[in-house]
Amino acid sequence: MKTCPINGTALTEDNAICCTSLRPAFFEFIRKRHPALARDAWISQQALLDLRGDYVEASLQEEMGEITALERTVIESLRQNELLAQKPDEPDGGRTLGERLSDRLAAFGGSWRFIIWFGGFIGLWILVNAISGLHAPDPYPFILLNLVLSCLAALQAPVIMMSQNRQEDRDRRRAVQDYQVNLKAELEIRQLHEKLDHILHHHSARLLEIQQIQTDLLRQILHQPGAGAQTNK
Repeated sequence: MKTCPINGTALTEDNAICCTSLRPAFFEFIRKRHPALARDAWISQQALLDLRGDYVEASLQEEMGEITALERTVIESLRQNELLAQKPDEPDGGRTLGERLSDRLAAFGGSWRFIIWFGGFIGLWILVNAISGLHAPDPYPFILLNLVLSCLAALQAPVIMMSQNRQEDRDRRRAVQDYQVNLKAELEIRQLHEKLDHILHHHSARLLEIQQIQTDLLRQILHQPGAGAQTNK
């Protein structure tokens, strides 16, 4: 049984890839690390994935300079042949009771329902205390109402800020994930274009070779004895 010259694993029909199908630039990169590798050698798919990750990392370093942890995550996903895209978080998944409560309070405090209910409460408070006159629990200028409004504003502001901070964290994680997915897609498309160009070039060279063989055969047929006489007849 043959073994991979890169990592020494056993080669089968399912995981063996011939180096002749690799792009010239990619194969030259492999030859720099493994000079003894022949052009018609067979390597395993896992070795090809690892080498492709190294090739992408070297290309990114040449284009972008220093590679951050985000780019290394993308390169590692190329090596492991894994997906980077993830499902969005569930509405109540992974949140504590305080976080769920702050989100609901912020959603309620920023709605027209809260404005209408609270406006009705303030109007009813003022009406009741104005009708009661001197015996009102909170006569004009409604000092108790001002205290209630001040306490409500002091408590509502931190709750809304907590919810906004969590939303910013979610947006930041989504932006990072979008960047990683877009970078991986760009790298995959670039490699796909290079592979298609290699296939088209190899196919064109093969067609020219076949055409040359057909031309040589036609010339041999024409130069055979009696071929000219049969043609004249």
